[in-house]
Amino acid sequence: MRIIFVCQGNIIRSPLAENMFRYLARERGVGEKYQLDSAGTSAYHVGEPPDHRMRQVADNNGFEYTGRAKQFRVEDFDQFELVIAMDKANQRYLEMKSLPGEQRSKIHLMREYDPEGKPGLDVPDPYYGGLDGFEVTFEIVKRSCQGLMEALESETSTP
Repeated sequence: MRIIFVCQGNIIRSPLAENMFRYLARERGVGEKYQLDSAGTSAYHVGEPPDHRMRQVADNNGFEYTGRAKQFRVEDFDQFELVIAMDKANQRYLEMKSLPGEQRSKIHLMREYDPEGKPGLDVPDPYYGGLDGFEVTFEIVKRSCQGLMEALESETSTP
């Protein structure tokens, strides 16, 4: 199963989701089943590492990760079975870039899988706020990745 996580700049939410899901899959012993990536809908931060504040929050929670930002490409629709948007704005962008039918059906919101979420909720972007916003986003992404893992690994659920 190939999954790409998408946010605006690919420096906070989507690289965290990519690496969190990878960690959970390995912890569960199913890491080899998943090919994971992340990207941004904008090119603002292409080539940059993940935001230092999110890495600090992750490190405070015993979780370390790296990576380099890149932009989502239309070709990614053909490379991945699931395209997970962090918020409705990025979901709309992806829907505009996708073809109706199979490509569009691959697009889902991250919080669809959050057991504490409701339909249509965004993973908040903490970029312009304080460290507390990064902590909230970390917890939401962690819960959502756990929920996505459960959905994919469950024999009775499909994403």
